[in-house]
Amino acid sequence: MTMIECNGVRLAYDEAGRGPAVVFSHAGIADRRMWEHQFRALSASHRVIRYDWRGYGESADAEGGFAHHEDLLALLDALEVDRAVLVGCSMGGSHAVEAALAAPGRVAGLVPIASGLAGHGWPPEMLEQARERVHGSVPADRLSAYRDGSAAAGARVAVDPADVEAMARAHVLWQVAGPDRGKDDLAPEVWEAAMEMCRGVFTRLWNGPPSAERLLDPPAAGRLGEVRQPTLVINGLCDVPGIQAVSDLLAGGIAGARRIDLPHTGHLPPLERPQEVTSALTGFLAALF
Repeated sequence: MTMIECNGVRLAYDEAGRGPAVVFSHAGIADRRMWEHQFRALSASHRVIRYDWRGYGESADAEGGFAHHEDLLALLDALEVDRAVLVGCSMGGSHAVEAALAAPGRVAGLVPIASGLAGHGWPPEMLEQARERVHGSVPADRLSAYRDGSAAAGARVAVDPADVEAMARAHVLWQVAGPDRGKDDLAPEVWEAAMEMCRGVFTRLWNGPPSAERLLDPPAAGRLGEVRQPTLVINGLCDVPGIQAVSDLLAGGIAGARRIDLPHTGHLPPLERPQEVTSALTGFLAALF
C-alpha cells in the first residue's frame, strides 16, 4: 500500500504491472480489497491501480466539500496516467461515469458494475425496502446521531460496535446477497470479506468528521448520450431491482454499450464472481488495445 496526495487528501492505493492503465473504483459498501482477483490477474498485461476513496479503507478522512470523480481524476494526474480504462462498482461506477463526462480525453473505456448513477432518483419502493431491511437494523435515535455526527463529537452517543455490526450485516444481506437471497447463498469467504469491508465503512462513516459530496453539474443521469467511450455494463441478476434498473439506463443510454448479466449474483460481482468478471474485463480490454 502506498499513499499519494490528491486534491488535498492522502489516498491509499496499490499499483502493479505495465501496459495500458486500468483504474478500479470500489463500491460504497466496500474498499479497494474487493478488486483482489481482478487486480492480480490483469497486472500480467496492464498497469493496474486500485485505491480507497477519501474516508474509506486506509485513505485519509473525508472532510468538508469534495467530489469523488475529481479525486479520481486527480489520482490519474498524481500517478502521471494520461488515459485509463475506469472500472467501478456501485457508486464507484457512478464516479467513473462522472469522470468520463468531466474529462473525456482521459478515459479510454468504462466498465460500470452494479452501478449507481449520479442524479438518478431511487424508486420509492427501493427506498422503503432500504428503510425496513437496512436502516431499521439500528434504533432510529442512534442512527440519527451517527448520521449527523453528534456521536463522533461525543455530544450524546458513542458509536456502538453492535450497531456497526448490525448495519453491516443488513447491507450485506440486502445488497451483496440480494433481497431474495440469504447468507447461505454466498460462499463463506465472500460473506466474511464483504462483512469485514462493510464494518470498516460504517466505523469510519459514523466516527469521521462532517463532509459533503459534490456531484458533477449538470448531473450524469441526464447526460449519458455524451458518453463516447467504449462501455461494458455488468449487472448481477440477484441485485436490488432498483439498482439493476440503472444498468438498464446505462446500457440503453450509452451508444454502443455492451451488457453482461450474471445469474446468481448480487451487488458485488467482482467479489462474488471473480473469475467471470475478470474474464469479461480481459475480453473488453483485448478489444480496446
